[in-house]
Amino acid sequence: MSEKNKSKNFVPKAPQKPGFQLWLIIAAVLVLLGLTWIQQRGAVIDITQKRFEDMYTAGDVAKVVIVRNMNRVDVTLKPAALQNTKYKTELETNSSFFNPTGPHYALQVTTPDKFQEDFQALEAAAPEENRIGASVTNEENWSSYFGSFGFLILLFVFFWFMMRRMAGPSGPGGQIFNVGKSKAQLFDAENKVKITFDNVAGLDEAKEEIQEIVEFLKNPGKFTKLGGKIPKGALLVGPPGTGKTLLAKAVAGEAGVPFFTLSGSDFVEMFVGVGAARVRDLFKQAKEKAPCIIFIDEIDAIGRSRGKGQMPGSNDERENTLNSLLVEMDGFGTDTGVIVLAATNRPDVLDSALLRPGRFDRQISIDKPDIVGREAIFKVHLAPIKIGNDIDPKKLAAQTPGFAGAEIANVCNEAALIAARRNKTAVDMQDFQDAVDRVIGGLEKKNKIISPEEKKIVAYHEAGHAVAGWFLEHADPLVKVSIVPRGVAALGYAQYLPKEQFLYQTEQLMDEMCMTLGGRAAEQIIFGKISTGALSDLERITKLAYSIVSVYGMNEKIGNVSFYDSKSDGYKMTKPYSEATAEMIDQEVSSLIQNAYERTLDLLNEHREHLEVLAKELLEKEILFQADLESLIGKRPFAKETTYQAFTNKKKEPKVPELIAGEEEVPEESSDPLTSKPIPEPNPDNQI
Repeated sequence: MSEKNKSKNFVPKAPQKPGFQLWLIIAAVLVLLGLTWIQQRGAVIDITQKRFEDMYTAGDVAKVVIVRNMNRVDVTLKPAALQNTKYKTELETNSSFFNPTGPHYALQVTTPDKFQEDFQALEAAAPEENRIGASVTNEENWSSYFGSFGFLILLFVFFWFMMRRMAGPSGPGGQIFNVGKSKAQLFDAENKVKITFDNVAGLDEAKEEIQEIVEFLKNPGKFTKLGGKIPKGALLVGPPGTGKTLLAKAVAGEAGVPFFTLSGSDFVEMFVGVGAARVRDLFKQAKEKAPCIIFIDEIDAIGRSRGKGQMPGSNDERENTLNSLLVEMDGFGTDTGVIVLAATNRPDVLDSALLRPGRFDRQISIDKPDIVGREAIFKVHLAPIKIGNDIDPKKLAAQTPGFAGAEIANVCNEAALIAARRNKTAVDMQDFQDAVDRVIGGLEKKNKIISPEEKKIVAYHEAGHAVAGWFLEHADPLVKVSIVPRGVAALGYAQYLPKEQFLYQTEQLMDEMCMTLGGRAAEQIIFGKISTGALSDLERITKLAYSIVSVYGMNEKIGNVSFYDSKSDGYKMTKPYSEATAEMIDQEVSSLIQNAYERTLDLLNEHREHLEVLAKELLEKEILFQADLESLIGKRPFAKETTYQAFTNKKKEPKVPELIAGEEEVPEESSDPLTSKPIPEPNPDNQI
């Protein structure tokens, strides 16, 4: 991060103090008790019964204590006797700890009662001044304590150790003791994110919206002096792989303020009330570090509309979590300084209370990039790759229509792997073309065994698609057709160069439908029978036909009505029309498909000689490009400028689409029944 991106409000996190370890205190107490016990025992030397009697007879003994439970007698000498050389030298030599107060010697006895009788007899024979008497006691030692409370002590230590392990950050049971704590990961001055806005390409409009929020955090006076308020939240909406999370990472790298990040599923737990507690704890931490940013990825995990799919009388934990989030974002006691970013690819299922201004003031749409955005994304991902001189990002952008940022990154990585597998020193255009084929059609099955009869059917099937698309005005220009098996079930595929568009007219949809039916129509014309290879074709045209009739209102008999519900979650048990209307829709769809099929049959019968030539050439070469089609069946009879030509030429007048020199293949979603991806279907959300 550059110096200009560092905020003055960025307060580094204070260094954490080392954890207070309870076991260190326990160890210190045990050592202290041990030293005290040793000090109390002092210099204790074992002696025999005979030597004790000699000491007593000599008048050197000051005190005798009989320890009954230990079968021991402690002997303490008089201070005058300690000055005697024979005692002093012995005590100082044989013990590291010398205790002047005693005891100094110890006598092990068989039974305390027998020693007491012998000592009484010894005292009776001794002079009056030597009689000192003997006291009797019981000693509370470590073994006696352990015998009484040892099991409880061990049990306590075991449970304490297990709780410490389970409650630790890496313990499997940490959730038991920290179940209500937020799982958000904090990025601040100590652990920065290295991704910046320079790493995000193809999202210029979204970056402008986000950069304004970052600028507000860095320089709030620029906006507040005009009466503006900082937005409380921004919702990133878009299909998977378009860069929502990447944009949030760039915000974390650029903002210069603490950044909390977590997933919507981190709030979900089996315990009641845990999700709401984690929400409260998250915002509590965020308010302590305000101004800061909270990023919740996949917020639809907790933000779904309330009341749907709930049994009467049941308690929905997810709704409690959502209620807590709503209150924290814009409740009665909400504080300022905390901005919430969220990302989802399912905005239609989110609760309306969550989407209102005041919680998420902005909804930033992040759609799949156009050809300009794809070029910028390619430039970012090509930077770390060693590429050849023939690599053109514009050309690559034209070859990957409909690709999201994640798919473009995958193409670049696959191209590098393919070049390394071929022992090349740099990645060239052929590697990228093979990588695009790999992403669209799957892995090439070089060793897949196909009978000559099946191969012939596939060749005529693909030729039918190619010829039908070549002579249909509104069909996308075909660039490559192949009968090389790819993927799991793709025995052949065709690639197209479509025009970047969002609105489709009836004629365009009908031409796309006829092109899709070209494979089955070719089989019917050549062999007089059909095969199962048209499965994906039939699936696509059926969906397209039902969309034409019941979604887009393009059927005269049904009329200008649409039964598409953009707010539905896809689990409707009833249809929004009667049985009579349903029967009418089925009839119109069947009639629409039948008319398209008959039109395709007439077209291929008219150009049968082209179909034969193309199929035979496919059987021989297996792969044909646009230049091959032009040499075999002539140029397309329609003047239609491709997106790539419009992008590179920047001219208004239309040009006949030509393949750029050196361009071998421009992949697009295939219209082939035997391929892994069909033609693009219009999106119901593309509205005026």
